[in-house]
Amino acid sequence: MADDESGPGGYQPPVELGTEQGRRILELLWEPPATTPSRGPKPKIGLEDVIAAGVTIADADGLAQLSMRKVATRLGVGAMSLYTYVPGRDELLELMVNLVHAELELPADDLPWRTSVEKQVGERWRMYERHPWLLELNMARMPIGPHVLDADEALYAALFRAGLRGTDVVSTTNLIIWQLLGAARSQILESDQARRTGTSAEAYWNSRASFWETYFDYRRYPTMAAVWEAGGFDDGQAYAFDRLLARLLDGVESRPRLNADSGLRRASSAAGRSARPPCSPGSG
Repeated sequence: MADDESGPGGYQPPVELGTEQGRRILELLWEPPATTPSRGPKPKIGLEDVIAAGVTIADADGLAQLSMRKVATRLGVGAMSLYTYVPGRDELLELMVNLVHAELELPADDLPWRTSVEKQVGERWRMYERHPWLLELNMARMPIGPHVLDADEALYAALFRAGLRGTDVVSTTNLIIWQLLGAARSQILESDQARRTGTSAEAYWNSRASFWETYFDYRRYPTMAAVWEAGGFDDGQAYAFDRLLARLLDGVESRPRLNADSGLRRASSAAGRSARPPCSPGSG
């Protein structure tokens, strides 16, 4: 006879989902320890100090320079003492991402959907300007933190008001976020690289100006040449993200609209069916 692992009265202990490491970072994201302990001596630093120091280092020098040792040096403590607050660098990075998302000023729920999307995209752009290291992240593994999900919810809600539902919400959100990330990586990282190296984009291209006279082949690249001759590369607005976003949202606006309340009740009734949360924008 097999051993019966149930308790008195057939009680089955709840199965713990995820991994111990995963549960630990979720606890730090959603239930961080109190800043000041209720008893005993006050510690020299707290978890919020560790996260803020990590952000400061990444803002100044990029993610490549972020290490537990450098965070500890900045705080004036021993490196090993940081592990009292956070398990390691990867978990610290998740907490940093969640923290900077708290800076986003999310629009009111009653704002017209298009205005809301434009404001949210602008807020994210400015967040990337303040923290360009965010553009180095793997967007398929964004932290499941409250401030990250607040931003996701606001964008989903705006597209719901546009009449999108289900997979259309997800695919359109991904399209917006990927367009934003592509433009931000190109423009913001360029500005950051120019600051670090002292070489502007204009100086970079000027240093290679001889290419057009020595190697460019009109017969091999006839379309490119035609676009150039028509002045296509001279229009700075061709690279303006606002124009790109406007074209994208024009497409969304042209779609047939659904009832704004349709689907919300189904979503509410489906809550709890799966332990797996929805993917964040950009995660595919």
